[in-house]
Amino acid sequence: MTVEPTWQLGVALVLMVCLTLVVSKVGDLRIGKQTVVAAVRAVVQLAVVSVIIVAALQHLWTALLFVAVMFVIGVYTTSKRVGVTACWPWVSLAMAAGILPVLLIVYSTGTAPLNGLSLIPIAGIVIGNMMTAHTLVARNSFTHLRSHLGVYEAGLSLGFTRAESIRLADPDSARDATMPNNDQTRTVGLVTLPGAFIGVLLGGGSPVQAGAAQVLVLLGIMAGQAATVTVAHRLIQHARIVSPDLRPALHA
Repeated sequence: MTVEPTWQLGVALVLMVCLTLVVSKVGDLRIGKQTVVAAVRAVVQLAVVSVIIVAALQHLWTALLFVAVMFVIGVYTTSKRVGVTACWPWVSLAMAAGILPVLLIVYSTGTAPLNGLSLIPIAGIVIGNMMTAHTLVARNSFTHLRSHLGVYEAGLSLGFTRAESIRLADPDSARDATMPNNDQTRTVGLVTLPGAFIGVLLGGGSPVQAGAAQVLVLLGIMAGQAATVTVAHRLIQHARIVSPDLRPALHA
């Protein structure tokens, strides 16, 4: 089963945007404008990306180049979202710590063939989720530190290092950042049927193939996010990734 770019698809998309606008109005969500902008951007970006991917799939080197571009955009997006654009090299390190081991495992074991057709979707999913994981851990950590600067200062006064004092003031951000995907992994098939599963089914694969693909993706994301949030949190503790407003307080 595939979804063709027909007029019926256009009608469905317009109706879903209209539904969002109506609910936003009734629920006073105040997301009307951003909903329309997001919808238009999604359509335009996916149309352009679809054309680019057709070319990228032809050769492994073009697929690798496309993955590199996705990585750069992911680093920029999460760095900007948490206000640490000046720390982008360290953000890159944190994201790469989750992405590279997962891709290495997938392709070194022969689970998937190393070609553009498998590399782009698998790497894209992993990169996107590492971006989200970094955003979550950084936001949570900065929020905790702003609220517990007294604990941080107390740690310093007791002779703890800066990293130890930050860990004292913010012990749980890394763990909390992994919870959304862990919850999804625990409830997959019972509460949710995530994208990889549906994608394989829509592409004509069997339910068994869809299940195998989804398990691979979920466990890869789980492992990758664990690595990314751990490295990011350590870099935060050593003031390598830190928001500008916290730098003076953390003596960074």
